[in-house]
Amino acid sequence: AGTLETLTVIDGDRVRRGAAVGSLLSRDSESALAGAREMEREAKTPTEQEDARRALALAERNRVHAILRAPVDGVVLAHAAAAGDRVTEDQEILTLADTGALVFVADVAQSALSRVRPGLRASVELAGRAKPVPGTVHDVLPMANSADFTAPVRIDLAGDGAPASVGLFGTAHIVVAEKARAVVVPDAALLRDDVTGTTRIALVQDGRSRWREV
Repeated sequence: AGTLETLTVIDGDRVRRGAAVGSLLSRDSESALAGAREMEREAKTPTEQEDARRALALAERNRVHAILRAPVDGVVLAHAAAAGDRVTEDQEILTLADTGALVFVADVAQSALSRVRPGLRASVELAGRAKPVPGTVHDVLPMANSADFTAPVRIDLAGDGAPASVGLFGTAHIVVAEKARAVVVPDAALLRDDVTGTTRIALVQDGRSRWREV
């Protein structure tokens, strides 16, 4: 507990584990300095003034500073205190997002959830990044959206490819199955039924067309 003397980062800054992000003056040091300065203000005689100067010099020499260091590599999301504020032992000063544990939450159609399971490979295309970020499906979160018939799926992003920023929008691609020598058709050839959630394609054989679910 004490007074936050300095805070050297702002929201959005990236920090490395162990980097100094601020400093704290202990409550005891603060009290000693305040007492010495009060003595100096009230001193009237030369002797009292000399005693006050010595007390202030001693309090300055014995100042106890605590350096605040980042516990992980991360991004500063928010700060709950500013330089000059008095803080308690359990008070939050900064909020950091661990860049080694970033996740992407994708809204997946409820009709496709039966094919999504933990451990599936995924990639996420994020705004401002040339290459997709690899990841792994963690699980389907229990917060379905009844308005657009989707459910959130958490994807854990790989630490070495995690983005430098948080709060980005993107598009997730989840590999639910792999087939060798599969027939590939353009998206325009597929017809999706939004009511049943099924997708069909028209096949032409012997001059006649028929629908086939894919």
